[in-house]
Amino acid sequence: MILADDLGIVDVNAYATKFTEAKPADMYYETPNLDRLTKEGLAFSQAYACHLCSPARASLLTGKYAARTGFTTAVGGNVRTFYNQAITPPQGYVAQDALIWQDRIPIQQALLNGTTRDALASGQPSDNGQDETTLAEAMVDHDAAFIGKWHLGGHGSQGWQPADQGFEEISYFDEGGSPYFNWRVTWDSGRKLYPKTPQPKLLRGKSGGNLGQEYLTDELTEHAVNFLQRRAKSLASGGKPFFLHFCHFAVHTPFHGRADDVSHFESKPTRGWNGHDNPVYAAMLKRLDISVGRILDTLEATGLDENTLVIFMSDNGGVTYTDPVATNNSPFKGGKALHFEGGIRVPLVVRWKNHVDGGRWSDVPVDCNDIFPTVLDLAGYDVFEHTNPGGIDGRSMAPLFDDPGNRTHQYPRDTFFWHYPLNVIVQNPEDGLPSAPSSAVRKGDWKLIFDWSGVLRLYNIAEDPYEKNELSAAMPEKARALFIVLNDWIDANVDVKYTPAINPNYDPSKESRDRPFVDLRRKYLGDTRAIRTTKEDPRFALISDRMKPHVNRSN
Repeated sequence: MILADDLGIVDVNAYATKFTEAKPADMYYETPNLDRLTKEGLAFSQAYACHLCSPARASLLTGKYAARTGFTTAVGGNVRTFYNQAITPPQGYVAQDALIWQDRIPIQQALLNGTTRDALASGQPSDNGQDETTLAEAMVDHDAAFIGKWHLGGHGSQGWQPADQGFEEISYFDEGGSPYFNWRVTWDSGRKLYPKTPQPKLLRGKSGGNLGQEYLTDELTEHAVNFLQRRAKSLASGGKPFFLHFCHFAVHTPFHGRADDVSHFESKPTRGWNGHDNPVYAAMLKRLDISVGRILDTLEATGLDENTLVIFMSDNGGVTYTDPVATNNSPFKGGKALHFEGGIRVPLVVRWKNHVDGGRWSDVPVDCNDIFPTVLDLAGYDVFEHTNPGGIDGRSMAPLFDDPGNRTHQYPRDTFFWHYPLNVIVQNPEDGLPSAPSSAVRKGDWKLIFDWSGVLRLYNIAEDPYEKNELSAAMPEKARALFIVLNDWIDANVDVKYTPAINPNYDPSKESRDRPFVDLRRKYLGDTRAIRTTKEDPRFALISDRMKPHVNRSN
């Protein structure tokens, strides 16, 4: 499994050609190895991840919607949790829940943020009986290894690292981003940000030894290549099969590219195509693409490709709010941190030699929850034991490998959910203002985005994938029906602490939007299902004035 970070769907030339009919020779980015992967595998045109990286990683490893595991956002290392503040969590909370996490937003907010987990439950005493089964733990007959970005362990919290979730730790870092040069000291450092954190030092990660590469993407690739070469020898002598979860930091900020690659793109004449004009980002993407090629070449050279499933995916849409701007997801609307297609539709390619015919596309909607059951299914495990009530949300995509159009309806899902209960500095493309908490549902061809500040946005994705025609006013009953479906799911599956609360200090006369806040849950679902108040949640009373908002760093 190769997971890219912040890679937009049209950043891969094969996908850009699919949606724009432009020729790769006319494009700015260079992705020959990813294009090769699409030619050798099955590419999905309607694959969904999450709005941010940690939720997507939690979903991928558990097969569950991220909000069900407590991951509603991706937080930075400066987040205050009950764990790192050494505060006893109030009733209903766990140690790794965030006490506070909020962007520095210059306008009034009608809603206060719900919380999020900072570490995937691993059965620690402070998890209060919660223990998510990861893909590595479910694959009991495979050796599982992890390389790259973790960002599921409470930023170095002891008991929530890859080894605690079934993985051999080869080289990893438990943060949202990493420097691409001179990273080893940072990764191996155990310095605590908050002195009260109840462990001697943070287990932020480990560099795994110096393989001689100056650039992070190249070094992680060497670790992956070495692992595959070792596993080939092990398998030849009767060793166990393996699962490698390779999570690149590329193309996440900071913008660090190799000088030779940056120079190449600075002089490239097609710079600016489709809003793609950042030479450093292009250089970072080039190294990611080369990494994918190295993996494919190593599998072939060792003979592992004869019986190895390769999955490539991105964790969320491309970033459009950095300075300088990273990329552009056009013709799709929006980007990372938003529930428009540009923020959640991602590249997904599956390659399995002699089992999956290459060069084909599936236009069937799938999502990152499907990775867990698909891998288990193809590795020969019983998926059914994970699909009981309270189990996974994903289903195996294996039927689509032979039937990419799903004509036989063996792939059963047609409804997908997202939930992001936090205000975010990222601008909503509809009004240009910081985005309010948001949830979304896609059911069949239809998609509804619920802006908790009081707006419903309805789209027919089959006819309008670029979300140009908002239909809630024209089809109010359709919008209301999907609103009920979405909120029924939220109420049944998402702990209330992971939902927003009404700001008791909200003043409608100071509203920056062109409309005042409206509680649509109260309006359409009744008083008993209205948005909660802060009086119902003891966490808000523990937030002091000194706990200032953070500055969004694109986690």
